[in-house]
Amino acid sequence: MPEARSVAHVLAAHPTAADKEAYKQLATFAARPVAIVAAVQGRWDVAVTVTDFVSVSYDPPTVLVSLFGLSRIADAVVASGRFALSVLAHDQQAVADRLGEPGAPLVGLLDHIPHSRLDERAPALIDGALTWFDLRVAAVHEAATHLLVVGEVTAMRGTPRADARPLVRWRSTYESERIVPGTAG
Repeated sequence: MPEARSVAHVLAAHPTAADKEAYKQLATFAARPVAIVAAVQGRWDVAVTVTDFVSVSYDPPTVLVSLFGLSRIADAVVASGRFALSVLAHDQQAVADRLGEPGAPLVGLLDHIPHSRLDERAPALIDGALTWFDLRVAAVHEAATHLLVVGEVTAMRGTPRADARPLVRWRSTYESERIVPGTAG
């Protein structure tokens, strides 16, 4: 039987609701690691689950993260000039769910999530994460409804866990058990 062929979806000059929905669905075909971005705003921790981040450069070590421009986390990162990125392990879906809930309470946000800090005013680093990065904001760029925050790494650590596997988001669901280092597919 011949393979089905897809037809290109050409967007309108001003994207329609159908264009936006088609993009949203197609973008889920890119598997992305799940992480937590954390910052301190005033005396409160602010943290959120993200999948839109990328290593930009090794010299100097630099990471870019995309944050919704009207969010508490975007305000906290920009105001403090510092943030943490904790890349979650396969067994941390509950952390991703908790910090990915819209309208999560600010007070006590991290009370039931094990974490540590580099110093008293540092952003939270999620315990058990595959790796974490403490970052200084180097640049902020507006892009549509989001802020692209470029951070220079000031400290980092990886996991010593032999069973470490990433928590990945693909096609709007978490994939954690099927991804094993050294295997394809």
